[in-house]
This record gives sequence, C-alpha cells and structure tokens, in this order.
Amino acid sequence: MSRRRTLSTKKKLALLVSAAAVAGGGAFALAATSNAASVQNAQTSTVCKGLATALGNNQKFIDGQRAKPDAQSAARIANREAVIAQIKVQQEASGCTVGESAQDSQAGTQPAQSAPAASAPEQSAPAQSAPADNAGGAAAGEQVCAGSTVTLSGEGGAPAASSNQFPAGTKLKVTNLDNNKSTTVEVTSVSGSCVLLNNAAFEQVREPGKFLIRKARIEKVG
Repeated sequence: MSRRRTLSTKKKLALLVSAAAVAGGGAFALAATSNAASVQNAQTSTVCKGLATALGNNQKFIDGQRAKPDAQSAARIANREAVIAQIKVQQEASGCTVGESAQDSQAGTQPAQSAPAASAPEQSAPAQSAPADNAGGAAAGEQVCAGSTVTLSGEGGAPAASSNQFPAGTKLKVTNLDNNKSTTVEVTSVSGSCVLLNNAAFEQVREPGKFLIRKARIEKVG
C-alpha cells in the first residue's frame, strides 16, 4: 500500500512567502509603469498646449496683416507661414494634433515652459505675457529661451530686436547654429516671441534664402 506524501508546515509556509513576493513584485512593476506613463502623458499634453498657442498667435498675426496690409505684409506673412509649417512638424513629432491652434482648444491657455517658442506678431499685435520660466530675470551670459526659433520682423533701421520676455534696453546675443554666425542686438520694442530680429540684424546671421533660424542659441548679455 502506497503512502501519500504530505508537505511539512515549514515547506508550506515557504511556498506561500515565495508566491506573495512574486505577486508583490508584479504589483510594484505595474505601479511604476503606470506612474511613468502618467508623467509622459502630462508632459506631452503640456508641449501640445504650448505648440497650439504658438500656432494660434502666428495665425492671428497673418489674419491681421491680411486685414490691414502694408508694404511689408507679404514678407511678414511668408515668414509666419514658414513658422507655422515648422510648428506643425513639431506637433507631429510630439504626438500632438497637427494644425491644432489655441483657438481650437483653450484660447486663454499660456504656453508651457517646455514648449518651443515660435515667432509671433510684432508691433501690430498685442504683447504676449512672459512664460513661466521667467527668462527676463535671467543672469547676464545665461542661455535663455531654449528651443526657440528666430525669424525677422520685416522692420528696417539699425540692427535691433523685439521680445515678449525682455524689456527695452536688454542686449541679446543670437547665434545661428547652422552657420555659427552671431549678432548682439538691443531689444527696442515688444513682440510675441522671445526674440524677433529686424531686417538688418537677421542679415548678419541668416543663411542665404532662408527666413527662419530653426537652430538658434539665445543668450542674455546685458
């Protein structure tokens, strides 16, 4: 007659502890994955809102130029259309809705500090409030507005710039990283972007035939 083998109390306890450890480890892994996904989703949402706001600002400027055109309107509209095209590329790369503007979502939402800034209206458009990173308070020599694109305002005169983050009299150094050309200009007026160069300043750093600097380093020098 065969005898049935039974597990001892110690062996049963060891098996239960092992099973609990495996189950607990799985729960921890799931929780960590869930938290990482939540953070990623929040970052994506923030970037998308900033891009939508930038696109809306540029489209509003184009509409204003078309409603009240002047001698420089055609060039300004062409510049802003190039900026909008770049924003759409960034929207697609970031997983956002391509072509979404602030008017399509939340018109009053301010761009997030992680969203790339884009060129926006100059003198004919209302000034935009400074973003959360408070670039205007940056120390001299500090790089500001990381990720910003730079274009020209179509304004004449001596080399100068306009900005929505730095007061008149602030000096900014703009470097085109595609050709390593730099210019240091003084902010003289308000616009809707971190830095907008007038024609003379833009000529000092531009690449032939291009109206947009996609890779720029902007530094506060005074």
